[in-house]
Amino acid sequence: MELLLKKLRPDAVIPTAGSACAAGYDLYACMDAPVEIPPQTCVMIGTGLSVAVPDGYFAAIFARSGLACRQGLRPANCVGVCDSDYRGEYCVPLYNDSAAPRTVSPGERIAQMVVLPCQTLEFAQVESLPESQRGANGFGSTGV
Repeated sequence: MELLLKKLRPDAVIPTAGSACAAGYDLYACMDAPVEIPPQTCVMIGTGLSVAVPDGYFAAIFARSGLACRQGLRPANCVGVCDSDYRGEYCVPLYNDSAAPRTVSPGERIAQMVVLPCQTLEFAQVESLPESQRGANGFGSTGV
């Protein structure tokens, strides 16, 4: 699949895969200077890119496990959803879960993008739903 992207800044970095079988493509911070993120605070970090995701797909923005585990930085919304008709800059709201300030530098890998298929749905309101074995049993009801 070919993904069209536009550099909004000359220093923007095109997403890269960490390995030949990687599902996610690393997104890079694109700003003029390092940005400090205080503890328990969110800062929007731009990538300097806009993307045209094909119809029938969306771009999901996930945390980079190393950044989350080692520095406590993750996307504030946990998983970002970029619809196929969005043409603005891809930005990542990075949240600092740690007790110390963290610094994000220009060119640093800040998140990963996975392009996934999506369904267009039609909703049908009904008076009752079909029965299931689980029924209305909620959190923890399957033994986990």
